[in-house]
Amino acid sequence: MNVLVLLDHDGARLRPTARELLTLARGLPGAQVHAVWIGAAPGGETRAEAGAHGAAVLHHVLVDGADEHLTASVAEVLETVRTEVGAPLLLVSSTFEGKEVAARLAVRTGAGVVTGAGAVERDAEGRFVAGKTVLAGTWTTRCALTGPFGVVAVAPNSVRATPLPQAPEPAVVEHRVQAPAAARAVTVHSRELRPTSDRPALAEAEVVVVGGRGVEGDFSAVEELADALGGAVGATRVATDEGWIGHEAQVGQTGVTISPRLYVGAGVSGAVHHRGGMAASATVVAVNSDPDAPIFEFADYGIVGDLTEVLPALSAEVRRRRG
Repeated sequence: MNVLVLLDHDGARLRPTARELLTLARGLPGAQVHAVWIGAAPGGETRAEAGAHGAAVLHHVLVDGADEHLTASVAEVLETVRTEVGAPLLLVSSTFEGKEVAARLAVRTGAGVVTGAGAVERDAEGRFVAGKTVLAGTWTTRCALTGPFGVVAVAPNSVRATPLPQAPEPAVVEHRVQAPAAARAVTVHSRELRPTSDRPALAEAEVVVVGGRGVEGDFSAVEELADALGGAVGATRVATDEGWIGHEAQVGQTGVTISPRLYVGAGVSGAVHHRGGMAASATVVAVNSDPDAPIFEFADYGIVGDLTEVLPALSAEVRRRRG
């Protein structure tokens, strides 16, 4: 059984989500993992890394006639490779781009699509079943893909990426794909890279520290704790609307959806629109001076106190324990 995995990369190295998807795919019974890399050829170290995480075959694809980053181009590539290898399942990252690619494939092929999944397995009937939380984390569901082809967009940090102790480098298959009309109709005049940072990307981070209204415009303590934990900095909508931090940091239904292993909310009330973007967090820690804040209703650990005192103390303790 061939399983297709779309590899997210920065042009040279795999992103953490790619390693997670490969680990998940190789764990499916009887799966042979076919990884798809779009763009300039990956280096030997990257090919070896893909093989170590489960890729048996690496499909290197170049796109002619349009920008390879356009989701219409990506969908064309995936449909071409899927048809060639006969894969009944495609795994992509549950990012803005990944979900748009999944939607395009659904329109083209009639595929069943599940987004924001936290797990994928095969049931006794041979169907692929995706598990996911819905309604701001209040329900856990299982969604079965009943058609001949399905796409599952997996939330970051749903699987711990684990390399195999010994694995051969994957076989490389070269492709050239003509971009579809939808991609050729688009002219990309410029592309601006996201600002680089020592912190991990918000959507992919295993640890996220979020500041809300309670920070009152000062994110220094939030950033200090995030750096001590090796995590990313997020914010609620009110914090971004007030201009305290950029809108790219907004976590919630109208912002970035995150699924870290550890979420720390500082001065965050826990409104439903924010909860919808972080409900998949494995462990939730809340710091708020209001003991009646809604976030305490679903937090695993709660601290009632002044965040300007609590967060620096947490940062100091983390650094002390890490030596």
